[in-house]
Amino acid sequence: FNLPASLAAYGPISLVAMALTTIGALALAVMFSSLSRRLPADGGPYAYARAAFGNLAGFSNAWLYWITAWSGNAAIVVGWVLYVEEFVNQDQNTLFSIVLALIGLWLPAAINLNGVKAMGTVQMWTSVLKFIPLVFMSTVGLFYIQSANFGVWNTSGQSTMGAIGGAMALCLFSYLGVECAAVAAAKVRDPDKNVPRATIYGTLGTAVVYLLSLTAVFGIVSAATLSESTAPFATAVNEIFGGTWAGYVMSALVVVSGFGALNGWTMICAEMPLAAAKDGLFPRAFGKLNRHGVPAFGIVSSTVLASVFMIMSYAGSVGITVFNTLVFMSGITAAIPYAFSA
Repeated sequence: FNLPASLAAYGPISLVAMALTTIGALALAVMFSSLSRRLPADGGPYAYARAAFGNLAGFSNAWLYWITAWSGNAAIVVGWVLYVEEFVNQDQNTLFSIVLALIGLWLPAAINLNGVKAMGTVQMWTSVLKFIPLVFMSTVGLFYIQSANFGVWNTSGQSTMGAIGGAMALCLFSYLGVECAAVAAAKVRDPDKNVPRATIYGTLGTAVVYLLSLTAVFGIVSAATLSESTAPFATAVNEIFGGTWAGYVMSALVVVSGFGALNGWTMICAEMPLAAAKDGLFPRAFGKLNRHGVPAFGIVSSTVLASVFMIMSYAGSVGITVFNTLVFMSGITAAIPYAFSA
């Protein structure tokens, strides 16, 4: 939901980058689906690296993936705040933005500390609501595309390959999580069937709506306008209907969606350290479960780190700049565990 504003500096050529990233994401999905059948172990990329290359590789992958997870949460919450600020803190006061972000991090942590069932209930409904704006933009939005908005294909000033490469680094963040079902395999019913299904079908479904909705937003709103927007999907839907009411409805749905993303990633933050702790490669505190059967130390420590990193990233920067910085970091740390699994 924040990606169009991040990609606006590259222009519509970002659609090529998204298509190439999608092909890569589908390849990763097939790979993780296959690995989850061959090695049905909790921890996903960590477990695969350890089985193939030993404890040092396993620890390194767990460490990097853990950084990906909590820095990813820091990025998600910054993007979430940008849509919350359609309703409050519209002048983007940094201190107020940080307070909103802390609420966005710690409320999902509280839900997760109450057990997987509570987390799963929230996740199901927020996922359903997430697809409403995406499907709307992927269908209705396509009828409002103006070809003039594709007139300047590359607005970055870079070469074609340079622009595509730079945009792909941002697009990767949208697909971080193709491995999540494998990471949490121990908490999934009938994992031999359900983990591969969730991985393949989940990635296919999101790929379709991501590509179509991104095409619609770039076609409805000019790159110049997108570069100044903090809530690009709201900007696009306002262009369709005129006025601001539709943008507020869209923003409300995105706020719910973002909360669901934070809720899900908070669980994933603790799952990799839990698996590594069980094997003696992470401190034992990460392996202890609370009375609700969840790794409380992993959830709390990950949320503390995400909070600190989010606050540090806001120093001297605002909005989409902070978001992009965090997106690049989580993408870099995810790429290495993906490479080891491959």
